[in-house]
Amino acid sequence: MIDDVATDSSTSGEKSMPAPTRRARRVRMTGKERREQLLDIGRALFADKGFEGTSVEEIAARAGVSKPVVYEHFGGKEGLYAVVVDREMRQLLDGVTGALTAGHPRELLEQAAFALLDYIDTYTDGFRILVRDSPVAQSTGTFASLISDIATQVEDILGLEFKARGFDPKLAPLYAQALVGMVALTGQWWLDVRKPKKAEVAAHLVNLAWHGLENLESKPRLIGHRKN
Repeated sequence: MIDDVATDSSTSGEKSMPAPTRRARRVRMTGKERREQLLDIGRALFADKGFEGTSVEEIAARAGVSKPVVYEHFGGKEGLYAVVVDREMRQLLDGVTGALTAGHPRELLEQAAFALLDYIDTYTDGFRILVRDSPVAQSTGTFASLISDIATQVEDILGLEFKARGFDPKLAPLYAQALVGMVALTGQWWLDVRKPKKAEVAAHLVNLAWHGLENLESKPRLIGHRKN
């Protein structure tokens, strides 16, 4: 049996026309799905190009939507950035606080160091965003404020140890800032070099922190000529 189209073509001398191609149907997203898509795209762009280097036009183009859709969900680039930063800060803070489960202070230091390095390893884009400066950083959080927030989580632990060892517990916030800052800045350096391995980095951080704390003077003194 001969195909009908082929028969028509042979009898009339006309070429058969190809069937019209179907347009790919655009999958409609719910508002929640679209919001998450824009957050994922914005997160990747902010990590790669920074706040200033990212535009609403590029975010919209990557998502396959018009600019007004971005404004509808976030009010603009600033609003999108603020949500991205807030999520990353909560992710890191939750990781650090959730890791502090040990009873021994040295193991607590290890857990805190690993929590930060694990975050850098797993959420590299997020950490790159947190350590960048931006015009909206003052309202959404900076790397310095993040360090401060994490340090607050370990203040109480240090305070108890200070009190037990005869040190002034009021100084615990100062030491908490110093310890967390040391780990965080080392993590920022390790973000790009990735050497040595994570466990070795954690071991060296704890080595410095623990032996420094273990040999603290109850009343530290300056040995140079400057006194104020």
